[in-house]
Amino acid sequence: MKKKLNLAALLLAAAFLGACGGQKQDAADTVAQTESAETENADQKSSIDLADGVYTVDFKTDSSMFKVNESKNGKGVLTVKDGEATLHISLTSKNIVNLYLGTADEAKEDEAGWLQPTVDTITYSDGLSEEVNGFDVPVPALGEEFDLALIGKKGTWYDHKVRVENPVSGEAEDAEAASSETENSDDAADAQKPAGQTADVADGTYTCEVTLQGGSGRASVDSPATIIVKDGKVTADIVWSSTNYEYMLVDDVQYDPIQTEGNSEFQIPVTLDEDVAVSALTVAMSQPHLIDYTLHFDSVTLSEVTK
Repeated sequence: MKKKLNLAALLLAAAFLGACGGQKQDAADTVAQTESAETENADQKSSIDLADGVYTVDFKTDSSMFKVNESKNGKGVLTVKDGEATLHISLTSKNIVNLYLGTADEAKEDEAGWLQPTVDTITYSDGLSEEVNGFDVPVPALGEEFDLALIGKKGTWYDHKVRVENPVSGEAEDAEAASSETENSDDAADAQKPAGQTADVADGTYTCEVTLQGGSGRASVDSPATIIVKDGKVTADIVWSSTNYEYMLVDDVQYDPIQTEGNSEFQIPVTLDEDVAVSALTVAMSQPHLIDYTLHFDSVTLSEVTK
């Protein structure tokens, strides 16, 4: 009988100790889960650990075709307020019409989130000035890659990875001087008719008066220009006033010179009676510059070339 009582006591003690151990383990598991949740929440918070103010930062991308204007030396202006950061960047031209904080697929489904451009007037070291598109980009983290999709004039979204790093504090007036003079552009992203669209003109070769706008105002093109209409599509021979143009861009498509002697000459698709946005790379200055221009062909001046 005494042995049975001793055995019962031992079993009761073991059960009590087991219960205590289980409670301790449950408590430890709860603490671990809490710490894990706190860590996860901390990871989800923005990594902007900067005092409110204006900073100069490095802006890096995964493509040489998507970068800040060369006059900015790879830098943008970061404004921090209440822990949120916005980066202003000036690009190389007006060919990029919208940005999106996310992927290309996400951008297609969220037009309300498209970042709209500003018009930035930038000045190069040689004194040349031109207008380019700029953007104010929300920055989720410093020193970490994030998705920033872009769309050009052709209407196709592209994925890109970017990184903002190396903030250097500066006075607001210094940062403002370093940044471009900007103004809101209500129509910068307006759709444009694609160059080379169908023309209501019989197939043949014509001459047509053409006007050029943009750049410094020193460049010009021969007018009238030779126009070729075939199957309703319009192509123009553009002859520049110098030999210094290496290629032209129309709707993000590059066109190379059609001859190597004399002034730079290109054959590009155009649209009659509409402003045709083009870019041309000139090597006339100390460094190559891609400059935006607008061509306009007046159909009233069309004159057929007789054989």
